[in-house]
Amino acid sequence: MALSGMRGLSVFISDVRNCQNKEQERLRVDKELGNIRTRFKNEKGLTPYEKKKYVWKMLYIYMLGYDVDFGHMEAVSLISAPKYPEKQVGYIVTSCLLNENHDFLRLAINTVRNDIIGRNETFQCLALTLVGNIGGREFAESLAPDVQKLLLSSSCRPLVRKKAALCLLRLFRKNPDVVNVDGWSDQMAQLLDERDLGVLTSSMSLLVALVSNNHDTYWSCLPKCVKILERLARNQDIPQEYTYYGIPSPWLQVKTMRALQYFPTVEDPNTRRSLFEVLQRILMGTDVVKNVNKNNASHAVLFEALALVMHLDAEKEMMSQCVALLGKFIAVREPNIRYLGLENMTRMLMVTDVQDIIKRHQAQIITSLKDPDISIRRRALDLLYGMCDVSNAKDIVEELLQYLSSADFAMREELSLKIAILSEKFAPDLSWYVDVILQLIDKAGDFVSDDIWFRVVQFVTNNEDLQPYAALKAREYLDKPAVHETMVKVSAYILGEYSHLLARRPGCNPKEIFSVMHEKLPSVSTPTVSILLSSYAKILMHTQPPDPELQSQIWAIFNKYGSCIDVELQQRAVEYIELSRKGAALMDILAEMPKFPERQSALIKKAENSEADTAEQSAMKLRAQQQNSNALVVTDQHPANGPSTVSQLSLVKVPAMSNVDGESPDPAVTEANGTLTVVDPPFEDLLGPMAIEGPPSATAEAEHIQASGLAGVPNAGEALAIAPVEDQMNTVQPIGNIAERFHALCLKDSGVLYEDPYIQIGIKAEWRAPHGRLVLFLGNKNTSPLVSVQALILPPAHLKLELSLVPETIPPRAQVQCPLEVVNLRPSRDVAVLDFSYKFSSHAVNVKLRLPALLNKFLQPIQVSGEEFFPQWRSLSGPPLKLQEVVRGVRPMPLLEMANLFNSYRLMVCPGLDPNPNNLVASTTFYSESTRAMLCLLRVETDPADRTQLRMTVASGDPTLTFELKEFIKEQLVSIPLVARPPAPVPPQPQPTIPPSPSATSDPGALLAGLL
Repeated sequence: MALSGMRGLSVFISDVRNCQNKEQERLRVDKELGNIRTRFKNEKGLTPYEKKKYVWKMLYIYMLGYDVDFGHMEAVSLISAPKYPEKQVGYIVTSCLLNENHDFLRLAINTVRNDIIGRNETFQCLALTLVGNIGGREFAESLAPDVQKLLLSSSCRPLVRKKAALCLLRLFRKNPDVVNVDGWSDQMAQLLDERDLGVLTSSMSLLVALVSNNHDTYWSCLPKCVKILERLARNQDIPQEYTYYGIPSPWLQVKTMRALQYFPTVEDPNTRRSLFEVLQRILMGTDVVKNVNKNNASHAVLFEALALVMHLDAEKEMMSQCVALLGKFIAVREPNIRYLGLENMTRMLMVTDVQDIIKRHQAQIITSLKDPDISIRRRALDLLYGMCDVSNAKDIVEELLQYLSSADFAMREELSLKIAILSEKFAPDLSWYVDVILQLIDKAGDFVSDDIWFRVVQFVTNNEDLQPYAALKAREYLDKPAVHETMVKVSAYILGEYSHLLARRPGCNPKEIFSVMHEKLPSVSTPTVSILLSSYAKILMHTQPPDPELQSQIWAIFNKYGSCIDVELQQRAVEYIELSRKGAALMDILAEMPKFPERQSALIKKAENSEADTAEQSAMKLRAQQQNSNALVVTDQHPANGPSTVSQLSLVKVPAMSNVDGESPDPAVTEANGTLTVVDPPFEDLLGPMAIEGPPSATAEAEHIQASGLAGVPNAGEALAIAPVEDQMNTVQPIGNIAERFHALCLKDSGVLYEDPYIQIGIKAEWRAPHGRLVLFLGNKNTSPLVSVQALILPPAHLKLELSLVPETIPPRAQVQCPLEVVNLRPSRDVAVLDFSYKFSSHAVNVKLRLPALLNKFLQPIQVSGEEFFPQWRSLSGPPLKLQEVVRGVRPMPLLEMANLFNSYRLMVCPGLDPNPNNLVASTTFYSESTRAMLCLLRVETDPADRTQLRMTVASGDPTLTFELKEFIKEQLVSIPLVARPPAPVPPQPQPTIPPSPSATSDPGALLAGLL
């Protein structure tokens, strides 16, 4: 009987494993669940063995991921079985299927308690395991005292006491208030005298939890912990089974040192001396070896010892020894060891009198900045920042500036901030500080906040000796062909105030200063234009007697901006032109700015607050930064559906459109032609500083995926594959790659969508504003008819689709046309699916095909000039109308190839708008029923040193459109290999033409001409 019972379970498992697909598996599982349910209804006829067998099957089904909503009572009842096999099944299945709040658990409390206080050690272990796994309040209130007695019992075997300690730890973590720990310190200290290392390790885990909650009660345990470390360090009475690669119980060593770190200090001199002797032995006896497992164990002990040394504020000699040891680790090849070495050396900076020793390893730390692992680069940056002072600031800042050019986008903002803080805090002279900040702005202008250039202006204004030098450096930077807007701001301010100090230098007369500044005016944002207008007025003030030619040029600019729509610019221009007519009185009105009051830099204040953190907090911050360092994608929350309250952006220019029949364009489109609308301020930078924000919440991303109907899609490249062919039970295999055919049709409007040995489905499409017209060409390739033909469109919510009648039979060697009308209601990346099926002979074929009615089909490329582009870009001030994201995993490609890719997706690349030759700017117009004609702007910043990443900014007047277009472009960049790969070859054939009327019986195309 036992053999047949186990054979039944084995057969069921084999049947499940042999299922060809998920549906077969579900049918087999449902059949078995029905059988189990029937047998449980007749429970009186079940033997305990049979009940055990069926409960095992239930557990296996539950592990496969299926819901098991019955049989819980049978599982719980097995706990009270007298024999071990049935009792074991009851405990295991109960702990897996039931949570701590399940009502059935109350029925088992008495049985579990009887097993705990009983004499059968095996039953005690099963009961303790169940209590520890479930850990509910009722279990804690009822069973915690019994578990405590079991732990302290001297008559129990170590195996049971180990489990009791871990069970009590679980109950304490879940319900600390119901576990009685009053007077527990003496019993805890008694447990630390245990000779069995298994019991001792489990008890130490319990102690760590207790002292982390309240260390004052457990001072009597401190000397016992030191004695345990002494025993382990000297390898006294350590069984072989607790020695791991020659290291005596490394787990117990780590736990013991962790417990000691929860005590503020060690008062007793003898105990302190013994502890430091142990720590010294650990520091001296640890080195890097070839065996990875031994390295992991020994380094776990070592780094915990280092943390304890810092916590106890050891003598300088021991601290020096720790730093020297860490210096060896940051130079090894193993990245994990390097990371830990850098992290712990950063924590060592919190200890006094070791900074000079850490400086000896400066060259190796700088080398770590070039490590392939970004986590190691971040730790090296933190360490360099922390160890910098007046003596080494110049070298460190120069290295960081050099590294800035090749650093990841993710690190540049943090790197820029730290360079600015270090250069101000430890500058050997102010001219060096000005050089550093100007270099910083030149190399990483997008990542330099306004606070940084505000601060350098304050320094220059408050130090007269520095003013000629700063003005000369600003003049030199303006001569560069590509100047960042932040550089324009700071240079314009400094030259406006102090350019007269350079009058005798070649190339620095007022006309030349004005000319080089005015060259930057067309490409800057409104705040920068304000600074430039003020600088022009300052130049006029310093030019006495006035130069008539220069005066007329500047007055012409003031007159132009005197009628500007922006109130700030208009007021400035009108006031400056009136003031400039005051003659010599202008010198008093526009005198130099007074000195700024002395105040602490906001950047340095932030740094000091950070340095005031404890060593443990700093380590936690480092770990948190490491966890967040891989999440660099920058997006905004998915915009809410429904009408937007944000005013829409009018079109700059709409190209004339007509369909193939020569019909005139939409009246609404015609009326929009040539219009130019400027949105009210505030304005944003054009191509200016765009700080990378934190990643979006996973919840918002998941909600968007679910709202799009794409839940469960594994990656962005497959986000459009709603119904992959692999999941369809077809015996007929398609010809060619369906995904490649679909991606090819994303770029063009005609081609083959699907083909197998019996049918070919071609497609030809035409798009006009929010409307589209597709014709499906269904061609029978055989001499027998295709029957039971059905075509059903599964439309997403944003598309209105209407498919003409599809004939149930396609004659032999014939082709039918089925027009499909499409209307785009609102922006979305969801995809329509064609559910197509037919029968041929004994074959029944059903395929689900994505239709190429994508978001880019409703785009119309548009070429805009700088005069049209910049006002529109500035009017879209940040999320949700303007979104930015760092995209990784892009296939490296030349900039020209990327421009061609954007053009193929109907995004018109506009050359010359971005002064940086490594960037692309594009524009397009999106059409839908809800948004009508909507201008969309795009900027892509590439990194010449790393073509696999780029930063993308998308702007439009509708938040939903901005988000969807950004995500669409990102998907295409990440899935470029699929898009760029040519589709499977198709026999030469004339392209079908779309008839003017949507009749399915119009003249057939010749899509199958090469086959018929």
